[in-house]
Amino acid sequence: MSGARLAEVELPDFGMPASMPVIPESIYRDRMDRLRKRAAERGLDRIVVYADREHSANLSYLTGFDPRFEEALLVVGQDDEPAILVGNECWGMADAAPLSMRRHLYQDFSLPSQPRDRSLPLDEILGQEGIGAGSRVGVVGWKVFDDSGIIDLPAFIVDELRRLTGSIGAVENAADILIGAADGLRVINEVEQLAYYEWAACHTSSGVRRVLAGIRPGLTEQEAVRLLEWNGTPLSCHLMLTAGPRASLGLLSPGDRPIERGDRFTVAFGIWGALNCRAGFVAEGPADLPAEINDYVSRLVAPYFEAVAEWYGALHVGQLGGVLHEIVDRHLGDPFFGIFLNPGHQIHLDEWVNSPVGPGSDIELASGMALQVDIIPATGTEYFTTNIEDGIALADSSLREEMADRYPDTWGRIRARRLFMRDSLGIDLHPDVLPFSNIPAYLPPFLLRPDRVMTMIG
Repeated sequence: MSGARLAEVELPDFGMPASMPVIPESIYRDRMDRLRKRAAERGLDRIVVYADREHSANLSYLTGFDPRFEEALLVVGQDDEPAILVGNECWGMADAAPLSMRRHLYQDFSLPSQPRDRSLPLDEILGQEGIGAGSRVGVVGWKVFDDSGIIDLPAFIVDELRRLTGSIGAVENAADILIGAADGLRVINEVEQLAYYEWAACHTSSGVRRVLAGIRPGLTEQEAVRLLEWNGTPLSCHLMLTAGPRASLGLLSPGDRPIERGDRFTVAFGIWGALNCRAGFVAEGPADLPAEINDYVSRLVAPYFEAVAEWYGALHVGQLGGVLHEIVDRHLGDPFFGIFLNPGHQIHLDEWVNSPVGPGSDIELASGMALQVDIIPATGTEYFTTNIEDGIALADSSLREEMADRYPDTWGRIRARRLFMRDSLGIDLHPDVLPFSNIPAYLPPFLLRPDRVMTMIG
């Protein structure tokens, strides 16, 4: 592999899916069965899954239902149909979920000052669901902690569970069952879920592509963000697009500031199952930058792209997360680059599930994992940053055959992206790697010349 350089590269039109893949009810039933099996192996009588608007992915994965405006609580035993506790406004929506659930109206999940005159107290509902003295309860919030006694749910729920079971130790954090980086239920995906991710990635990456092609001085940030053409699919994070001084903060929403030549620029677009991000300068080339950073490409972008290319090339089923971390550290370990987050993580309906990538990690990447290429330099200098965020999946030969057989159009786009990355960017992927983005590793550092991108081909 030669060094990275800037070159004119034509980005193909990889196409768009005709329709959104749907997760069938049978998949949700299977997920519930696997959850019960994991709970039994841990000696847990009940699993309690909490959700709110920001943290709904675990519940949605299990049931196909995500609460709107309110919180919700799923109680899963070994034998009965699962039960869902919802407030006033989610009562009907929960009944329409793909997975059949018994419903409890729990109006304290409703918005402030709404009626609270028709539901039982929380302890009575949980008691009806078999939680009592001697029960062992695994609680799923949205984080895993080293201490399983730390539970990231509202205190009034945790306090009630501990009072009912009669022991603080009888209630434990069980989020790892769903999001453990090595084998959590949500980090190993079915082919149906992967096909949905590819659908989502087509929309987010094509939106970012429109921004890269359409950005120009004089547009306001709010005008530029319309180029994403968000179709209403639930967002996994707020829309991010900023230019100028605010771009260095990264996570901000667009404002009404006009974009200027020479501005720093960043855009990120995430919906359930996918996120794409690019960052650079609103410029045609080094002449549009301050003189002290006219080596922007050689100083920052080229070594960054070389790290990303080697990271991509090292991906395969069975690879260790520590190897991926070492690659990035070897290329970008100098403090100048400011890499401090995990260089890569797992993605699901939520943008960050967990990460097998870290110093010395012996977690093996597995078939069915969906991963985010997410290596972010934070230089804190006038060089600003550069960024590729795209989604991929890992699939062994059996899973690849299933994808090709059941989703031939999806498979055709995946194959076309692999060929583009090899023939135009010099990134040769292992057969296990399935790129989902319609701008796969496509990185133009100067956004007014989106046809000039980084490549490893000399």
